[in-house]
Amino acid sequence: MDVMKPIPSSEIPIGDEWLYEVKYDGFRCVLEWKEDGSVTLTSKNKKDLTPQFPEIVHYCKDKMDKVKTYLPLTFDGELVILNNGFQANFSWIQKRGRLKTKASIQDATSKRPATFLCFDLIQYQSATLEKQPFEKRKQKLVDLFQLVGFDERIRYIEPYEDAEQLWKIVFDYKGEGIIAKRKRSYYGPGKNHRAWFKIKNWRTFRGFLTAYDSNNGYFDVCVFHGNDMVEVGKCKHGLDAEAFATVKQLFVQNGEKQNDRYLLPPAICAAIHTLDIYRGELREPEFDSILPNVKATDCTIDQFTLDMAMLPTSFDVSNTEKAYWPDYNRTKGDLLVYIREIAPYMLPFLQERALTIIRCPDGVKAESFFQKHRPSYAPSFVKGVGSGDEQLIICDSLESLTWFANHGAIEYHVPFQRIGSSQPNEIVFDLDPPDRSKFEWAIRAARIIKQLLDDLELTSFVKTSGNKGLQVHIPIPEGSMTYENTAVFTQAIAWTVEKQKPEWFTTERMKNKRNGRMYIDYVQHGKDKTIIAPYSPRKTAEGTISMPLFWEEVNEELRPEQFTIKNGLERVQQLGCPFANYFEIGKDQNVERIMNLVK
Repeated sequence: MDVMKPIPSSEIPIGDEWLYEVKYDGFRCVLEWKEDGSVTLTSKNKKDLTPQFPEIVHYCKDKMDKVKTYLPLTFDGELVILNNGFQANFSWIQKRGRLKTKASIQDATSKRPATFLCFDLIQYQSATLEKQPFEKRKQKLVDLFQLVGFDERIRYIEPYEDAEQLWKIVFDYKGEGIIAKRKRSYYGPGKNHRAWFKIKNWRTFRGFLTAYDSNNGYFDVCVFHGNDMVEVGKCKHGLDAEAFATVKQLFVQNGEKQNDRYLLPPAICAAIHTLDIYRGELREPEFDSILPNVKATDCTIDQFTLDMAMLPTSFDVSNTEKAYWPDYNRTKGDLLVYIREIAPYMLPFLQERALTIIRCPDGVKAESFFQKHRPSYAPSFVKGVGSGDEQLIICDSLESLTWFANHGAIEYHVPFQRIGSSQPNEIVFDLDPPDRSKFEWAIRAARIIKQLLDDLELTSFVKTSGNKGLQVHIPIPEGSMTYENTAVFTQAIAWTVEKQKPEWFTTERMKNKRNGRMYIDYVQHGKDKTIIAPYSPRKTAEGTISMPLFWEEVNEELRPEQFTIKNGLERVQQLGCPFANYFEIGKDQNVERIMNLVK
């Protein structure tokens, strides 16, 4: 079928006649599910994608008993590989599109399975719905998904009534953009309509132009890296005809000609929109404007990185060049970029918890201090609970998290319970070797604990502490255990591990009595005591982070210094977040066997 396509727009249409959806970066796809149970996936260009996404087909087959009374069905949607609920991974979906062999497809499926995100229902029980208003089609889609219980590999894209609310979410998660759809619009092929509009979440940066290619009309865009010029991409579109002709003329009349290219020294600066960088190239670049009053020397690689990160504009960023990790040439700007980018994965673990931070305003080698109360000078978006100067910090937004980073907050620690609760919603074992040379002891202890927890049919998660140890997390339903209950349990597990290898492990709290053994800290799990948050940086020389891991990674090759603010985000986007289903697992975790042990 010919799909309906959204029209690009620079403005979000506002009004009661509109619904809004997240725009995801993937393959536009029609899923046809026939009465015999067969499933086909077809791209907007009529390419058969079914062989390349077997996980979607297998998922449909697993749901056949629940869905057969509604067949045949035709869904319109997007095939994506999700980084998080609002951002898809363009790089991964492009890789999947190029795979040809069953073995390579299966390998990719096992590493990062795709999801079909459905936004429209075109056929339902043999009835064609194209002439029904969009809001009715959408409601029928939502009802169907709730009846069948689709999740995981097939989901629907939620509609929003409030454009501003959705745009804030898309900005925070660095999503691709939003789609605005008229509630009463019909479904029709192509762009011959005024019903669907796409608004991109552009990153905007400044660069200078160094070359014009008369063969294709593109300009080279560069920034300075020290004294060297670095090309960050090429751009052609976005300027009106007069502005384009003026810039072109400057190059042709004054530039040094080399074949079809005309070169000029750094002088002409421009603001440029782009969606991101993929394989070293700007994605969908467009000129925003020429900047005659901007100096080329102001267009630096550090500023480019900050601009591409899309920091909130609700406060002024300062001193980004200050060295925070001087031994590794990592700056406050590096911290800000990391915190902004990792926020979608880190913030869920800070929500509704009292935050304690360690601030290092002059870097990790200078003076540092703990802070658990909301500063009196904090802006209104930094929330607190309590009264007066004793308000505890609540960090529940991108603005507040990056604001603290801008004020030198490097470490972020949280308790095991929510604000207002006296009972934990997680249990954590802190495995703390005497130094990094004994990190393998933490690995061995974690494996023993994993086996004990598996025997109790408990799902556990593991992360590096970011310093020299490992931490094993067990999410539990809130209210299912008291701290008195968890204390008995953690002590029993710690003693069991200690007895298995007393020459390696100890539960002795006095350092001078540990005799060089690794300490299993079970006492640390208590009310209002804290643990480093997942993905938090640490006050170490390298800028290491507390990195969530997949259990299969806990082996002899693992090292805590592998994970830093410079590679943490790339890892999550390549492998996914190992803690992605942490809270869902916690809600359903069965602690009955723990409680039987405690009793």
